[in-house]
Amino acid sequence: MNIIHQHIAQSLQLKVEQIKIVLQLFTEGATIPFIARYRKDTTGGLDEVQIQQIQDEHKRLTELEERRTFIIKTITEQGKMTDVLQAAIDAAESLNILEDIYLPYKPKRKTKAQTARENGLQPLADLVLAQDGTDVIAAAATYLNEQITTPEQALQGARDIIAEQINEDATTRAKMRKLFEDVAVFKSTVNPEKTTEAAKYKDYFDFSEPIHKIPSHRILAILRGFLEGYLRMEIAPAEEDALELLEQQWVKPLTPATDLVKKAARDAYRRLLQPSLETEYRNALKEKADEEAITVFAENLRQLLLSSPLGGKRLLAIDPGYRTGCKTVCLDEKGMLLHNDLIYIHEPNKLATSEATVRHLIAQYHLQAIAVGDGTAGRETEQFLKKLQLGLPMFLVNEDGASVYSASETAREEFPDHDVTVRGAVSIGRRLMDPLAELVKIDPKSIGVGQYQHDVNQTRLKEKLDATVVSCVNTVGVNLNTASKHLLS
Repeated sequence: MNIIHQHIAQSLQLKVEQIKIVLQLFTEGATIPFIARYRKDTTGGLDEVQIQQIQDEHKRLTELEERRTFIIKTITEQGKMTDVLQAAIDAAESLNILEDIYLPYKPKRKTKAQTARENGLQPLADLVLAQDGTDVIAAAATYLNEQITTPEQALQGARDIIAEQINEDATTRAKMRKLFEDVAVFKSTVNPEKTTEAAKYKDYFDFSEPIHKIPSHRILAILRGFLEGYLRMEIAPAEEDALELLEQQWVKPLTPATDLVKKAARDAYRRLLQPSLETEYRNALKEKADEEAITVFAENLRQLLLSSPLGGKRLLAIDPGYRTGCKTVCLDEKGMLLHNDLIYIHEPNKLATSEATVRHLIAQYHLQAIAVGDGTAGRETEQFLKKLQLGLPMFLVNEDGASVYSASETAREEFPDHDVTVRGAVSIGRRLMDPLAELVKIDPKSIGVGQYQHDVNQTRLKEKLDATVVSCVNTVGVNLNTASKHLLS
């Protein structure tokens, strides 16, 4: 029985057979909405959420097994594999644990400890770490050579070796990781060289919050400020707690070597352990914040796509503007362009002409409703139209992404003889008629689904938003006689 299938079944509390069937359907090219809707009889009634969980867990475990195989191969080729080490690698259930085990065997650029070993100081390091009462200063004098000319140099090299051993000890890293998990604090301070420019991040100039409490939007905000150079940040428990943990494991009291090992432990934490685990937790918190934000973005997109369509009404659609005027188009019941015009409602000497144009278009094309883009000048345009008392229902339409669509190849194919302003206004009108049919033409990321959408993992965001589009299309269904190629694809 496939071990990955077993793990997925256990973690999701499903049957192994359900896992096998879903993964087989994926290999055949089936999508999550298709499986959820049309293969309920074979999957045992799994819904979209469960099927997505199976896919995600399978990806995670597959990557874990690939990494496990690579690590076993690398250590075996080094001639350092033992039964105990093999058992530890086989038992590792996460990438973090696996990487901790691999760390001492991982090829790395030359370290202080490696230099010390090359200078013959490993036996001295072992003697110091044993803390068995030996006079380590006297012992250090016996390790002098061309590179090591004083006992102090020898003891410094021994401390470097011990610090690396502490850092690479899997048990130590597991305990320190648990400490981070329980009590680490996410801190941010302002970069003193950029205090004025950093004003928009003033809430984070002197900020701290436990990592298990900090919400995703704060994580993304602080990381943005950090990447822009306005903030400095740190993720760590209180240093005294971390050092106490190390001393309990590594330091024996009241020996000639005790102080040396304490210094090595402090160096291990400050130079190696803390930066390493800070990076690990920063990445983990970023990933968690990304997933939470992406879930919100996907739900926002779903609500936009599944907005109630106005249906087949003849529309006046307006893309508002100030200096360049308001691009105005007339659409028939199927969203086909009948006419386009330009009105200037923000220039007093052109108001009468603009009013006459609107009334004429409504009468000539028998228009039944009005769509107004909600961007720049949207509210002012809406107020202008209300004063005309046209007797038609009017709707403010989310115009995010309309400019992206208007300059796209799709828009050029649909309207080769019209410029981007006409295409944008048509898109606004069609969004009111049938949001799903129109919005599928646009990259979901361009629709404006959330505040931090440009800060999250873009690959994962695209995957989630694309999946949301597919899910919405499957939920609503399409009319094969009238659906566009974009909707069908």
